[in-house]
Amino acid sequence: MKKKQIIAIALVCCIVIATGLVGVRSAIMMNDLKEKSTATAQKNLEQILGMAGDKISLPDEEYIGQIDIVGTIQEDAATPTSFVSGSQYRHSMYLKYIEQMEGDEKNKGILLFVDSPGGTVYASDEMYLRLMEYKEKTGRPVYAYFASQACSGAYYISMAADKIYANRNCWTGSIGVIISLMNYEKMLDKIGVSEIDITSGKNKTIGSAAHEMTEEQRKILQSLVDEAYDQFTGIVSTGRKMDIAQVKKLADGRIYSALQAKDNKLIDEIMGFEEMKEAYAASVGSEGITFFQPADDTQWMQLFGGLFGLGKRFGTDSDIQAAKDWIEQDESGVLMYYAR
Repeated sequence: MKKKQIIAIALVCCIVIATGLVGVRSAIMMNDLKEKSTATAQKNLEQILGMAGDKISLPDEEYIGQIDIVGTIQEDAATPTSFVSGSQYRHSMYLKYIEQMEGDEKNKGILLFVDSPGGTVYASDEMYLRLMEYKEKTGRPVYAYFASQACSGAYYISMAADKIYANRNCWTGSIGVIISLMNYEKMLDKIGVSEIDITSGKNKTIGSAAHEMTEEQRKILQSLVDEAYDQFTGIVSTGRKMDIAQVKKLADGRIYSALQAKDNKLIDEIMGFEEMKEAYAASVGSEGITFFQPADDTQWMQLFGGLFGLGKRFGTDSDIQAAKDWIEQDESGVLMYYAR
């Protein structure tokens, strides 16, 4: 064997050995990193999921508590399902937050920062009632600030506010109720699939996507919508000190610009967020007061939601399954104060 060949073989062997060592080292490092990342993620996830049972650490100085009504308003947004929905609204945590502030003498009021299209009738009403209870027990003011949108259920909650300020580019209103359903009976007929339901009554399948809705069933659902609508307009009438007839004239589901909303007395003032906070601080007699928010866990929620969405994107779901997932998520059949 020639000298050059021996040198070449030796060089290749050295490269292979070096590559192997680097690979082993990299694998060890990646494994350590994976374990540390998993441990960190698990710790943060446990903190997020356990937040509902923990007390929030409130400031030692006087403060106004800020609550972010951001994203879709729903009662279970603090559960792991919110990771996939991307909602930033934390219903259970905010209810506990209000309860703590209620008994804290350093708390001087609540600021609602609103940027939401609305949400479920149940969650919107529960938050509204809790804020009204806070005001009744403490006598402290509640202000609301509307960012880019404050529609339907978000506007409903804001009726607990003593004053409402809005960004000049805000869209608000959408006072109304909606139930969204999907019907794919014709599609099932085309592919030879039928749903068989054994029920205790003719209206037990109301809202079923596999059956055409009867006129009677439509009237039943309409009665639920009408009742929730009357509740909504009554809340607006009380909150804005307006005649109910005037409210119903405005409450046809349309969205208003900030200027239109002010002209129709749906809000009080149009200004920037920082300017609004200065006005609020002055109203409680403390210009340098702290505006306190609970620790933000939404970054972790968004991270998990993004990873989940990425996984779904590269998954092997069929078109039918994808359609089914969309239908279940978007057309739930739940009473909503929501801007479509």
